[in-house]
Amino acid sequence: MLSGKLFLTLRDFSPKEIRFLLNEAKEFKKNCESYRKKAPLAGKSLIMIFQKRSTRTRVSVELAMSILGGMTIFLGNEDIHLGVNESIRDTAMTLGQMASGILMRVYYHKDIEEMAEYAGIPVINALSDVEHPLQALADLLTIEEHQGSLIGQKVAWIGDGNNVCHSLMIACAKMGLEMRIASPAGYEPLEEIVNYCKETASDNITITRSPKEAISEADIVVTDTIISMGQEDQREEKLKHFEGYQVNSELVAFASPDYIFMHCLPRHQEEVTDDIFYGSHSVVFEEAENRLYTTAALLKNILI
Repeated sequence: MLSGKLFLTLRDFSPKEIRFLLNEAKEFKKNCESYRKKAPLAGKSLIMIFQKRSTRTRVSVELAMSILGGMTIFLGNEDIHLGVNESIRDTAMTLGQMASGILMRVYYHKDIEEMAEYAGIPVINALSDVEHPLQALADLLTIEEHQGSLIGQKVAWIGDGNNVCHSLMIACAKMGLEMRIASPAGYEPLEEIVNYCKETASDNITITRSPKEAISEADIVVTDTIISMGQEDQREEKLKHFEGYQVNSELVAFASPDYIFMHCLPRHQEEVTDDIFYGSHSVVFEEAENRLYTTAALLKNILI
């Protein structure tokens, strides 16, 4: 039911479609080897355009395509100068004649939108400055596996209201989770995303400055990288602004006793202390593993 669909943002996916992808991911996780034999994507090809380096995204996508019988072609910054030596429109129209789909991990969301406009084949957002919907799918799967359901779960986001936060907000609004975001002044989620989520689920989104308010009785505690790729020159300034936003034992004492901790990785000490990151409540490495299964579910159904 998703064949040929663009995957730029979860705003374009209904709760029914998201549920379908989560169920498909669970099936893939249980019966991974059967997909090797069936090879549903045999003869399909995926172009991977990476302006930003990655561990989990590249590995999960290449493994998923391999298991499903398809092939990938990786294009890094040295292989393709997107919109520099050739316009994005021309690149899109060229690749659209050759490949089955295009996956992009880029700096600017508008570049993915332009690629999607002209390629004529499925385009997948593997991270932009606005959203990271692939990560949100894996987060939903991880929450459901550990908490038993999605509806009514309380998610506390502590830190930068960034692209990962945006996609998780949308996912929570669509799937019936409550999400409270605690960010310093000037680092809140985009107003456009906040308004969309409030229109989708008016009582499910809260924006606050207080990490303690956000984490109070939370079932899921989430944080992310404070210094993203390309922001290294802002490190000292950002660290000052984010004082008091580290997830530590003092802060998680306000969460539900059986909370789980998530982080999409890579992780740094200023975001979360070792005792929480490696502790019994942490599911960060299962969350990372689930990137494979949710990515496989998406690829299988939009490239088929």
